[in-house]
Amino acid sequence: MADELVFYTHPQSRGRIVRWMLEETGQPYRAELLEYGTTMKAPAYLAINPMGKVPAIRHGDTVVTETAAICAYLADAFPAARLAPPPGDRLRGPYYRWLFFGAGPLEAAWTNQSAGFVVPPERERMMGYGRFETVVDVLEHAVSRSEYLVGDNFTAADVYLGSGIGFGMQFGPIEKRPVLEEYWRRISARPAALRAKEIDDALAQQQPPAPG
Repeated sequence: MADELVFYTHPQSRGRIVRWMLEETGQPYRAELLEYGTTMKAPAYLAINPMGKVPAIRHGDTVVTETAAICAYLADAFPAARLAPPPGDRLRGPYYRWLFFGAGPLEAAWTNQSAGFVVPPERERMMGYGRFETVVDVLEHAVSRSEYLVGDNFTAADVYLGSGIGFGMQFGPIEKRPVLEEYWRRISARPAALRAKEIDDALAQQQPPAPG
């Protein structure tokens, strides 16, 4: 019997990215919906993720937290979905690069920008991303070179970093540049992305709003 795949989430969270990734794999999974401040902080879930945050997955006895790590794990766990270059492939390098660019410079820059924190010029060298504008310029260049981030194939890097671009433009921190908008329109129209969005949009109507 295959190991059960359990997905811990809330429809108003980064769990939307993992939902999309799960739909891309084509594998069956069971979702457990958690609430902010209650079930996310309960002992049962803290045993899964001591941070008390979603998303997380449990695949058999393996627990994975952190959205980028979950996307990378799922791509490797289900290679038939072809969501990552195979081990040893030369494209594995840029694949990792863009996954971790999203988890590092983009996440930090977006968070600071959303919070209204502007890095003083004399402190830019201390920041992993330097300037917010530099991060957006790099994103624009990355998605302008080809249809996807890594070669000619859609990968988990597109799910993760692409979601960061899409959400960033939707909620304001990332400027709606034409190249970024076209890239997001293209990948967010994938059948798996549309299925995931439909599921989470319906669940969001049933859930109390996430805390501001």
